[in-house]
Order: sequence, then C-alpha cells, then structure tokens
Amino acid sequence: QVQLVESGGRLVQAGGSLRLSCAASGRTFGNYAMGWFRQAPGKEHEFVSGIGRSGGYIVYADSVKGRFTISRDNAKNTVYLQMSNLKLEDTAVYYCAATSRTSAPQQRNLYDYWGQGTQVTVSS
Repeated sequence: QVQLVESGGRLVQAGGSLRLSCAASGRTFGNYAMGWFRQAPGKEHEFVSGIGRSGGYIVYADSVKGRFTISRDNAKNTVYLQMSNLKLEDTAVYYCAATSRTSAPQQRNLYDYWGQGTQVTVSS
C-alpha cells in the first residue's frame, strides 16, 4: 500500500502561483511513477502532469504546458506541482496518484493509489 497526502491548495488570484505537494508513505516511493489529476465541479477527472520513477520522464497536458512544472524528490518521498500564471479554469480539486508503471500514463485507471485531493481556487 502507498498512502498519498496532498497539500498546498488554497485560494489564489488569477496570475498567481502555487506549489502543491504530495507526500507518500508506505512502499518505496522510487518504484512508482506519479501523476497529478484535477477535477473541476461537474467535470470528469483531467490529467494534468506526470513524472516517471526517476524524474527523467515528464509529461504535461496541453492546458498547463508552460505554466506548470512537476518534480519529485525521492529522498523526501514527495512529488510537487509548481503552478504559475494561474487561470480561473485551473480551479479544481487536485489529486496525486501513484502507478507501478515505469512511465506516467494519462489514463486515470492505470494508477494504483490516490490521495484525497487538495482544493485550488483561482479568483479574478
């Protein structure tokens, strides 16, 4: 089992920045690729970004490319999502997820473990 706890979500003005963290415990963090997803009210889960086990593989959704940066610190068992130039449409609950796959797939059903989510609200 892997337990994931997200933090860092809050209310922020449009154009602002925010860093989300996801702390993992349980099994060896470096054995899992990690992904960030988000779910806005009334919408399906949306893939945001993913990072491979060692950090060498990184992928972003087109909607966040150039604004968000994913990273991980395997020594701290933590994955981060640095978000900048936030837009109203970035408002959502953000979830981190872990998969035993080498890469970070964009399909939600390929992840094994999920956190409870952290709310990000972008205001005008």
